[in-house]
Amino acid sequence: MNMLQKSSDVNISSRSKLPTPDEIHSELPLSLDCVAQVIRHRQEVFDILDGKDPRKIIVVGPCSIHDHTSALEYASKLAKISSEVNDKLMLIMRVYFEKPRTTVGWKGLIYDPDMNDEYNIEKGIRLSRQLMLEIVDKGLPVATETLDPILVQYLVDAVAWTAIGARTTESQPHRQLASGLSMAVGFKNATDGNMQIAIDAVNTARRQHSFIGVDGNGEVSVFRTTGNKYGHIVLRGGQGPNYEAEYIAFLKVAMKKAGLPPQIVIDCSHANSGKRFDRQKKVFCNVVDQIVAGENAIVGMMLESHLCEGRQDIAVGRKPLANVSVTDGCIGWQETEELIRYAHSKL
Repeated sequence: MNMLQKSSDVNISSRSKLPTPDEIHSELPLSLDCVAQVIRHRQEVFDILDGKDPRKIIVVGPCSIHDHTSALEYASKLAKISSEVNDKLMLIMRVYFEKPRTTVGWKGLIYDPDMNDEYNIEKGIRLSRQLMLEIVDKGLPVATETLDPILVQYLVDAVAWTAIGARTTESQPHRQLASGLSMAVGFKNATDGNMQIAIDAVNTARRQHSFIGVDGNGEVSVFRTTGNKYGHIVLRGGQGPNYEAEYIAFLKVAMKKAGLPPQIVIDCSHANSGKRFDRQKKVFCNVVDQIVAGENAIVGMMLESHLCEGRQDIAVGRKPLANVSVTDGCIGWQETEELIRYAHSKL
């Protein structure tokens, strides 16, 4: 037998170790004041979901973060308007560092921070955590999409709200992980529009689970959870939009039948806008009208927004513009502010 033959790692070209989550946390710590702030923001979300707080959530920000300076500029603008509308709206900034791909494409700042396919993940982890800490320090709650079950350990202590994406809502590892997370988790309906998958995910995450993961020391461990009762559903459309009143009515019945409180966030982008960023306004205003008409099951909305509208392609050898999305198209800041103030005036 050829001793050079092997039965594992056949398609692995290289391997390198990462710093542990605890090492990164020690290097880039969340201050005690910010810890208290994150806990407070999580409780505010819980209270909104429970109906104890009459405000609505708006999760708003870039489809994905690719530039440090522009993200901080956006955060400063959002923090300012947040202080002006906080009596009716809780603004949570989208700080998304991981991008799930249907086929291939840029996977986000945490994976490929230099946008050159070198995948310097250690650099991406540090850049991402540093930026998140700076945004939290501005007084803003932050939202992420929980994609990689290991990478979540590097950032989760600073997160006020998180989502499980349409491609992973049916994933058992993600449902188990959500059952142990310390914040509210929004499960998106499947990409084909199937809502039952999201209902099943919320119910599954409310249960106790045991699963294998990596702890703060980087050691493989068995995690046992108590269950997360703050799972809820994010409607993002499927083959077509699903934000209108008839879909809400259907979902409310289905959730009650499953023994779940009807708590729904409407994603105004993705299939609900036909992947047209300029149609988010139509969706957003329709949802606001539903809330004004008495629809209490809708607890919030989500907008993809950047400093400037539109999107750009990533080109080899050319640094992308800092203030325009490199993934899904986004509305610009002016329209974002107009929509937030519109919701504030109507609610």
